[in-house]
Amino acid sequence: MRLSVVIIASLVVLLLHGVAIAASTDPPRVFLLDAQVIEANRLRVQQGDAELKPALKQLTRQADKLLDAGPFSVMDKQSTPPSGDKHDYQSIGPYWWPNPDKADGLPYLRKDGQVNPERSKTGDAQSFKSMREAVVTLAYAWHFTGQENYAQHAASLLRTWYLDPATRMNPNMQYAQAIPGRTEGRGIGIVDAHSQPKLIDAIGLLQSSKAWTDTDQQGMVEWFDAFLNWLLTSKHGKDEARTKNNHATQYDVQVASYALFVGKPDIAKEVLSNVAKKRIATQIGPDGSQPHELARTRSWDYSVFNTLHFAHLAVLGEHVGVDLWQQPEGQPSILSAIDYLLPYATGQKKWQSIQIRSFNAKDLLVSLLVAAKHDKAGRYREAAQQLLADDAIERLVYPTP
Repeated sequence: MRLSVVIIASLVVLLLHGVAIAASTDPPRVFLLDAQVIEANRLRVQQGDAELKPALKQLTRQADKLLDAGPFSVMDKQSTPPSGDKHDYQSIGPYWWPNPDKADGLPYLRKDGQVNPERSKTGDAQSFKSMREAVVTLAYAWHFTGQENYAQHAASLLRTWYLDPATRMNPNMQYAQAIPGRTEGRGIGIVDAHSQPKLIDAIGLLQSSKAWTDTDQQGMVEWFDAFLNWLLTSKHGKDEARTKNNHATQYDVQVASYALFVGKPDIAKEVLSNVAKKRIATQIGPDGSQPHELARTRSWDYSVFNTLHFAHLAVLGEHVGVDLWQQPEGQPSILSAIDYLLPYATGQKKWQSIQIRSFNAKDLLVSLLVAAKHDKAGRYREAAQQLLADDAIERLVYPTP
């Protein structure tokens, strides 16, 4: 009888161990990335795949440098938002400069495409950006190497910015992209958070680490749920939703990503179901160009920036059964926007619109990689291969040629 008890106990232990193994090998909960691709590439890395070694080396080199990064907090800024609460995020508009004709420089004047260096020295914009980039890189490094020190530091950075009562950011952007002498904050300041959806995926990667606890996860869900509510109900959020260019698409990406993350897919589906009519039809011309972005002084940058948001909207649509890749024949589409930019990225044509900064063909790379499976002619894969360096980290996290 004692032997039977021992055998049964052993079987229970083995069964539980099997469940644990199954849980640990579940694909990560990501929304912009393809869970199957990054899992397959992780296994290739573990098996010593020579093709991915340069990219892995580049990733770990970058991640190692970030192990001392931060901590970053909204409490570090010297200024205090109009609310009197330093936990509120604050920044100034990037293209607004002091008025040279006024002793106090007020009101600031706009110089489209020319970034005022004051933006990176005051407020929270630079810290916010540095935190997000560090967390994403460290989470990638954790996923592909299994080294806990990467996950530990990423988790620490997230807790400091979002969760620790002493250092956390309040879930609003009421004072983002203020213009001194004109306004304390604007709806278009929400674009300061445009890459937070990538951070959502980074959290999904961290969930397989011991460094990321259930308490951490619940805290992040609560923070993003509150932020989602602010985006949907605040005046700034509603203003951003009504914009006509890249601000509208990045807003939709944020709302849909956060809704999926916090378990509200109905909100994501509602937003994504309106993209074809509200965004694609109004922003992409018959020839695939994006007139709102071509009117900017950094027309290539903004055209590519908006194209990636469109591609991300299509990827998010796949999670809720909304196909944004295919549009009725003869109608503008996300693929036609990529087609318009493709010959400029491959050097077949020279960009003719105003671009006051250097032209970087590689800016189109991620859109090509994300959309490649929808291009039956294989042109996107061919162009991506041309743009993709051997040590590009994109080789690890996207489907590559």
